[in-house]
Amino acid sequence: MRELIRTWHEFYPKEAPLEIEIPLLSLYDLLEHSAQLYPTNKAVIDGEKELTYLELKNASDCFAADLYNRGFQKNNRIALMLPNCLEYIIAYYAIHRLGGVVVQVNPLYQPNELDYILRDSEATWFIGHDKQKKKLEQIGLTDEFTIISANNMLENSVYSWSVAGNKDLPEMDINPKEDLAVLQYTGGTTGKSKGVMLTHFNLISNVHQDFTFTANALQLKIPGERMLGLIPLFHVFGNGRLNSSVYAGSTYITLEKFELNKVVDLIRKHRPTIFPGVPTMYIALLNHPDLTADDLSCFKYCSCGSAPLPIEVINQFEEKLGISISEGFGMSETSPTTHRNPVIGQRKPGSIGIPYPNTDAKIVDIETGIHELPTGQAGELIIKGPQVTKGYWKNLEETATALRDGWLYTGDIARMDEEGYFYIVGRKKDMIIASGYNIYPIEVEDIIYQHPSVEEACVFGIPDKYRGETVKAAIVLKKGMCVTEQEIMDFCYKRLARYKVPRRFEFREQLPKSTVGKILRRILLEEEMEKQTTITKGER
Repeated sequence: MRELIRTWHEFYPKEAPLEIEIPLLSLYDLLEHSAQLYPTNKAVIDGEKELTYLELKNASDCFAADLYNRGFQKNNRIALMLPNCLEYIIAYYAIHRLGGVVVQVNPLYQPNELDYILRDSEATWFIGHDKQKKKLEQIGLTDEFTIISANNMLENSVYSWSVAGNKDLPEMDINPKEDLAVLQYTGGTTGKSKGVMLTHFNLISNVHQDFTFTANALQLKIPGERMLGLIPLFHVFGNGRLNSSVYAGSTYITLEKFELNKVVDLIRKHRPTIFPGVPTMYIALLNHPDLTADDLSCFKYCSCGSAPLPIEVINQFEEKLGISISEGFGMSETSPTTHRNPVIGQRKPGSIGIPYPNTDAKIVDIETGIHELPTGQAGELIIKGPQVTKGYWKNLEETATALRDGWLYTGDIARMDEEGYFYIVGRKKDMIIASGYNIYPIEVEDIIYQHPSVEEACVFGIPDKYRGETVKAAIVLKKGMCVTEQEIMDFCYKRLARYKVPRRFEFREQLPKSTVGKILRRILLEEEMEKQTTITKGER
């Protein structure tokens, strides 16, 4: 047991111990275990395509046998460039059956983005749909890869191949704590994308931490629940929820991409009970004209991650649709989740909650990262736990910066209240310093979201000759709404210190987002810098 008892431990659900024993398993073991216990239970629904757990295991084994017969070996890195689909899931567990490393690749990536990840990861295998092969041709990498088309994977692995092909599979030889399972490239929202090295143990740890903290408290059925899998599987959040679904013998209901009307139809047809989402998904559902509380009455548990969910959106969602959303926190570097609001007991909207079992966290000073700060004071959030990455692929310098004395330095600015609940204030690189004052964009955004005309907002700092930096807000209005800059400014003046109120505004049709729906503040800043450069040149 942990010697250090933290303040937040008294708010754990009674079903959740402070420490749990994490088994030494591989990711493939999750699938094999559920296939043995729940062979006829439905594992995946992908449109008209459905597989039971036994069928999913057999399909993955057959595909693994095909990979092995082509020469695939343990520790080979294989780029998996697929959207949410049954083919992704089959390939994912097949690769882990052989001890391979999945290199997660966004299928929307263009050739230059793809070129960077493939060269950096040193992958030599590639799985994607036929249209993706053209991108490989454009960057001249087709001769360096064994390319496997996913277009015919289902016919080959499920309906035509014999399970007898499994005899070609080698013995399992995986050291969960040492062997890499996934190279998860960071989203690049703050700079150059880095390959996060996640072991089987990292990912298995998070499955068990999440299950202990939430599923046990809610007394979810094993098997029997239905998870709505809309988060991209190539993203660490979506990938983690897939593993959790398989571990619990749940039915994973997926859709290639988030299309609001299709999502609503999916909810009405299949009545999912678990929904892990991101802020943009909840905002979209909130603004759907025909969605009712009855439509969402099937949900037992809704969670949110990837980015902060504005408090006003949480309140509106609960008032209009009667659903509570459990906020949490995670990163690619933490497999992904470290904090979550308790599903039973004290929940604090706007907070990321308290650390998972086996996880420690504290707030340290931004300058040195050494001194733990008093309750309520903002500083850098650092985390320790079994879900924390081994480091960054081929990047010793970044690894040494992020991992110090067993602690992961997140780069996020946070504070902890007197009861041990954590609140994200912003990122170190996002902090705005105007006339010597520190301004955290999230604090300003939370106020702007309270305006009834605002659908989305992003606040960032731009250069200012007098103040050093000044605050700008990019805003998307709700359909049919009209509001002026002055009205938004006056609204903020009543709720914020004057130095925090945006001086510049931009109303837009949409905000730039990552594939998981995270608003890309960096892109807005880059666009602003380009504008200012153009103006400066014009003045000359």
